[in-house]
Amino acid sequence: MKTGDTFERIYRVVRSIPQGSVMTYGQVAELAGMPRAARVAGYAMAAAPEDVPWQRVVGKSRKNRARITLRDSLTADIQRQLLEGEGIEFDGGEIDLERFGAVQP
Repeated sequence: MKTGDTFERIYRVVRSIPQGSVMTYGQVAELAGMPRAARVAGYAMAAAPEDVPWQRVVGKSRKNRARITLRDSLTADIQRQLLEGEGIEFDGGEIDLERFGAVQP
């Protein structure tokens, strides 16, 4: 499979995440038909075109919890602002997946 085809499968999933909801990298990869390929989803988000709502993809931190995992603090701040603008709330830096998850883990 070509990287472009793989990334496009991931982008289709991410484009389907409703505003005000998030998915983890692992969930996105699984729905794109690539279980256990969360890193591939991360690489795809790093290369995402403008029409892909990349901010809605977050890292799983523990059961039913997720967080922003970007290492670049400026981009992490932008991601948080975009998510808060969609109504997503953070509790101690984490997102409640039961409340804001597009797909339950």
